[in-house]
Amino acid sequence: MTRRVILSGSTFEDQIGYARAVVDGDRVYVSGTTGFDYRTMTISDDVVAQAEQCLRNIESALTEAGCGWADVVRVRYLLPDRADFEPCWPVLRRYFANVRPAATMVVCGLADPRMKIEIEVDARRR
Repeated sequence: MTRRVILSGSTFEDQIGYARAVVDGDRVYVSGTTGFDYRTMTISDDVVAQAEQCLRNIESALTEAGCGWADVVRVRYLLPDRADFEPCWPVLRRYFANVRPAATMVVCGLADPRMKIEIEVDARRR
């Protein structure tokens, strides 16, 4: 079984010591991903825009891992404010309605007060 790491270019990966994703055989584990645009290291003030950027960042990692949204089996949503979750539902539904992964939402503090949502996924390459 081969193990490979995928880096996104986020400065957090070097500062903290983790990878955006790890491919281990047919399993893909995408780290908690926030709404930062990694090219500019900027983040929107809007939770829905952050959710969109989270999903774009995750999609990039999934693509590099050789899989896509249809391969996602688990998703976790982390938010500091539970009231911010429902406004994100239409965005999340666009990505997951046909996939129907197991899902969990947790209310918790995030590493940076600008972060309003963090999303992580597990996938299985077919």
